[in-house]
Amino acid sequence: MKVTKWAQAGLMLSMSAFSLSGYAFSPEELNDELNKVVDAGKQINQSANASQQKVDKINEQIQSKLQQFKVVNKEIDGLNVYNRQMQAQLNNQLLELSQLATSMEQVSIIERQISPLMARMIDTLIAFVQLDVPFLPEERSKRTADLQRLLEQADVSVAEKFRRVLEAYQVEVDYGRTIEVYSGTQVVDGVERDVDFLRIGRVSFVYQTRDGEKMGMWNKASQSWQPLPADYRTDINKALRIARKQLAPDLIIVPIAQDFAE
Repeated sequence: MKVTKWAQAGLMLSMSAFSLSGYAFSPEELNDELNKVVDAGKQINQSANASQQKVDKINEQIQSKLQQFKVVNKEIDGLNVYNRQMQAQLNNQLLELSQLATSMEQVSIIERQISPLMARMIDTLIAFVQLDVPFLPEERSKRTADLQRLLEQADVSVAEKFRRVLEAYQVEVDYGRTIEVYSGTQVVDGVERDVDFLRIGRVSFVYQTRDGEKMGMWNKASQSWQPLPADYRTDINKALRIARKQLAPDLIIVPIAQDFAE
């Protein structure tokens, strides 16, 4: 039987006490006393083990709670960062809402101002077409007439109306930097004949009869058609082919009102 240090210490103290008191034990009594001391030592050991187990269990619980605490702290830190980001977004959204509310208050004012503006723009465009070189007269007149009717329609938004007006202006701008040929009729020497009209930007606007015999140009100064001499026939034919994309772009000589007047 193994005797722990505590039991050995208790046995030594007991034997010392018995020796000092001068009391004598028989072997049986001594063995009984020794067994008692050993049993007491076992109880002490069991109590110590139980206490240690409790301490270990408490320590494990503390470590577990500490780990949970660290995890919760990390989650709190992450939530704080997330909350700051969300607050910044919320502040921006509130600012946008405020700006939107201000814009909505101004919409009615803008609509009241833009409708007269579009009417003036259409009138200006009509006057411009009437004073401009008279190419594509039906197409351009129809475009401005459609704009006038569009302006009176209640089921079309103001934005769409304004877009269409700007689109018409853009078409007129593009006329000034393109070359075009189209067929039509023209009174030549008192007779209406089929001709090919050639427009080079707004610099030159001429016609040539289908047989190529007669040619004329629009004189912007006099607002009338004037005949062209045969010297221009080669260049006009070349320009017609370029406009029809039958020839690659090339240098061409065409009449303009100022040159012809000279």
